[in-house]
Amino acid sequence: MKKIMFNDRYGLTQAVLEGRKTMTRRIVKGVLLGHVQNGMPGMAVVGAPYKVGEVVAVAQAYKDAFGCPDALSDELAGWNNKMFVKAGNMPHKIRITNVRIEGLQDISDEDCLREGIVADKCKTHFNGYAYDWCYDQDGDILASCWYKTPREAFAALIDKVSGKGTWASNPWVFVYEFELVK
Repeated sequence: MKKIMFNDRYGLTQAVLEGRKTMTRRIVKGVLLGHVQNGMPGMAVVGAPYKVGEVVAVAQAYKDAFGCPDALSDELAGWNNKMFVKAGNMPHKIRITNVRIEGLQDISDEDCLREGIVADKCKTHFNGYAYDWCYDQDGDILASCWYKTPREAFAALIDKVSGKGTWASNPWVFVYEFELVK
C-alpha cells in the first residue's frame, strides 16, 4: 500500500480526516503525452502515482495517528515525522475516485472548496475565503488572512505548500478526487 502526505502546517491532513478536503492537486513530474480522443486533442493520464480505485494511507506521525504520549519513544522512526511511517500502520485511508490532468489555474471555485478552502459568510466578521483558519469559542471562523474569492485563497495556499511562484507558473497537475475510507 502507498501513502499520501498532506500539509499539516495548513491543516490539510485534518481537513482530509474531517471530510472537508476531498481533492488534491500534485504537480506532474516528467513528460505529458498528448492524445486525440473522439477527434479532440487532450492530455492522457500517464504516470500518475495513484490510480482510480486505489486505497492509499493518509500519512501521519505515529504520535498523531495513535495519540500516544511523547514519553514512549522520540527515537522511533516516524514518531514525530510522517515521512518515515509505514503505510500499513496508518489508521486512515482514502480511495481515489477520479484522476485527471489540468493546468493548475484551471481550478474552479467549487474545486477550491474541495481542496480545503473555507468560505465565511458570517454577518459580523469578514465575508471571504481562507486556507489557514480555526473556530473561535462562538463557532465563528477566524483566519490570519481573508481572500475575496476561493481561487485567490487557493493560489496563496499552493504558493505556501509548493513554493512561491507555483500559481503564477501554472504547471500541469494531476487532480485526484478521493473519499475517506471508513
